Amino acid sequence: LLHFPSNNNNNNNNSNNDNIYNHTMMKTFSFLFSLMLSTAWAFAPVVHKNNNAASTALHVDLANGAMSFDRVCREWRCKYTGDKGTSESLEAVAKAVEEYLPDIKKVSSDITVNRLVCGSCLDFKLMMTVPLEDFGPWEESGFAPEAEFLEKIGAIEGVSQVETQTITNMVI
Repeated sequence: LLHFPSNNNNNNNNSNNDNIYNHTMMKTFSFLFSLMLSTAWAFAPVVHKNNNAASTALHVDLANGAMSFDRVCREWRCKYTGDKGTSESLEAVAKAVEEYLPDIKKVSSDITVNRLVCGSCLDFKLMMTVPLEDFGPWEESGFAPEAEFLEKIGAIEGVSQVETQTITNMVI
């Protein structure tokens, strides 16, 4: 600690003042150091552990812990007909996506929606990825508006193999 002697000419008085000052500084330093140590946990990595099987974990381990996930994707897919540049069935699917997209985005404030189109195998996929904690409630609602969307695209001429899949989707 720093020692700052007083400018008082009385040596005995100086010694007392210095002792009081040093004692006060030591207490202040001890308090600040204790405060710093007690708040250090705020910067430590957090390990999410689920001790209750009925609740949803914040992440799930896979492959003996070699990987984990905290986001789940619901995929809606189908086959369309025609050339990707001029396909009427693909155009109709795009219009259905445009119609339902506002409802899809209400599923979670942290939803990611990806559209995939393959021009060679004629695949159309809509992938909605949500945090794990939002997936359970969405699943319980039947993945709304899934049923209506799939019914709509299933009625489009040239659309076939309307399917769904639930998968993990992690950015690594």
